[in-house]
Parts: sequence; C-alpha cells; structure tokens
Amino acid sequence: MKPKHLKKLLLSEIKAVSEKLNEYCVSSGKDFTRKRKITFETVIKTLIGMESKSLTNELITAFDMNSEMPSTSAFVQQRYKIKPEAFKAVFDGFSLQLINNIKTDFRILAVDGSDVQIATNPDDQTSYHQGTNGQRPYNLLHLNALYDLKNHIYTDAIIQGKLNTNEHSALQEMVDNSKIPKALVIADRGYESFNNMSHIQEKGWFFLIRVKDGINGIKGGLDLPETDSFDVDISLKLTRKKTNAVKKLFKDKNHYRSISSTQPFDYLPLKNKKSDPVIFYELKFRIVRFPISEDSYETIITNLDSKRYTPSELKKLYAARWGIETSFRDLKYTIGLLDFH
Repeated sequence: MKPKHLKKLLLSEIKAVSEKLNEYCVSSGKDFTRKRKITFETVIKTLIGMESKSLTNELITAFDMNSEMPSTSAFVQQRYKIKPEAFKAVFDGFSLQLINNIKTDFRILAVDGSDVQIATNPDDQTSYHQGTNGQRPYNLLHLNALYDLKNHIYTDAIIQGKLNTNEHSALQEMVDNSKIPKALVIADRGYESFNNMSHIQEKGWFFLIRVKDGINGIKGGLDLPETDSFDVDISLKLTRKKTNAVKKLFKDKNHYRSISSTQPFDYLPLKNKKSDPVIFYELKFRIVRFPISEDSYETIITNLDSKRYTPSELKKLYAARWGIETSFRDLKYTIGLLDFH
C-alpha cells in the first residue's frame, strides 16, 4: 500500500475517534467543546507525527510556523485532556483497516515483547526502577505485540509497566480480541503454556511454540522416543480433579495430565467439590524435535497438520519468527519509538 493511501487511512481513523469526544476526553462533555485553534483531532495527528526534536520545533514543523501554531504550554494543556485509550482506538482502527485490505485467509503472526525506557516518574509504581550501583532511577514499559511477518504490520499491541509484565495474559488478550479469522502464532520459549495453547485452539487458530528441551516444562511430562529427532501426536486431557480414579489415568502421560490450582488455566474451574463430576479439557498438538546443527536440537509444539507441515517446514516457519525482533529494532531506532515527548 502506498504511503499516500496509508496516510489517508490514518487520518480517517483519527477523525472517526475524534467524533467520540465524550468517550476519550478526561472531562466528558467539557473538554474540546469550546472552539479553539487546537482541536482534539489536531492534537492526536500532531503527536503521532512527532519525531526526535524538541516540542517547540515539532510544533514549528507540524504547523509550518503559521498563525494557528499554539504555544508549547497550550499544546501540553490540550494533550492532558485526552485519555490514552484514544490512541489505542486509533491504532486498533487503523490496523483493522490494513487487515481488511489483505486478501489472504491465513496469517502468520509472531508474538514477542520488548522493553522501552521512558521519562523518569517515581509516581508510576508499575514501571519505576530504583537505580542501583550508582545508576540513576528509571522507568520501563513492556511492549507486547502480535506482528504479521509477511505483511509487516503490528496487528495488536498491549503496553504494560515493566514491574507488572505478564506476557502470557497479553498474548491471550490479543488472541481473544483479534478480528483475524485464521492465523498461525509463532512464539519463543517464554510463551510455553497450556493456557496459551488453549486460547489459540479455542480461537480456531494454530500455534508453533518453542519449548524447553530438557526434563522441565511440557516436554518433560510426556512419554517420548529416546531418539534425537521425533514427531509425535499428542491428545492430552487436562483436569484439576484428583480423585483416586483420575490419578490412575495420569499414568498414561500422553493422554492425561493434572493442572494444579496455582497454574493459570481458563478452561477448567479453579475449585472442585468432591461431588462434582470430573471435567477434562482436551488439547491436541504435535511435539517435534529436529536438528538445527550437527550437535544441537530444538523442540517445538504445534497443532499444524503433519502431512502439510513436515519438521523441515516447521523449522523454516520458526526461523521466520526473527522478523519480529528486527521489527522492534526498526520501530525503536529507525521510526523513533524511543523519542518520547
């Protein structure tokens, strides 16, 4: 899509959000109701277009030094009247327009997170880090993102304070809220989780997640071949119930597993009475181990079809995940995400 068309889409989304003032202003029914030089729409458009210059110089560029240019203090006052949710709404609407313009029935998405340092603010206890060893205090945000590897689009993003970071809940929220009908989610080891897999399965999507290759984690609890490479189908029934009859089932490691009350899992009740019937949640996947060099191997779990996606194809797909890493680098240093106003 040409930059001119992209700009038109973005401006139309900013306008759509600006028509919902009561929803996105701090003081509903009051903010931006008087006729001023700096409208709600102008503030958002100007902020999105800002780069690494001082606020004064950014305003000079945005308003081309004409008589409508506000002072920096006037602009800041107007900025404080807008809720952060307004910018998320612009992002969501703009991304959805891009998604709807892509003619494909299957998207390949990578999920990952990246830290971003912002201006020091001791009052934000979710992101404030007290400096140690002579280091000054600082604030960090954690950006969680779903990234379309083929079309180079962030389809969703969730920002958390670094001290409140939960990449699992962020992934689950992005999957549950997505308007994309069919997709594959590729993730690194940090996303190894039955709950993540189940959210993706319930969405009707596919997952390809690198898991720990040792005795810990999902792989460690399964009966698997003792060969270096393998591709095994698993149909695992998960339950929180631990009656004597159920405990006997757990001996069949490839078909039954217990989920503890401390382990997050959204598709089983957290507490059970003795009289309650046993509830199982079935999770179907393959566990595949393949070589990546002469003496090292990777293990992945996926629900992709084994006939269409051989181990060599899965290896290529997982390697493509690196695209989200380079996208974060471009986002921070080329586009200028690190320049906060």
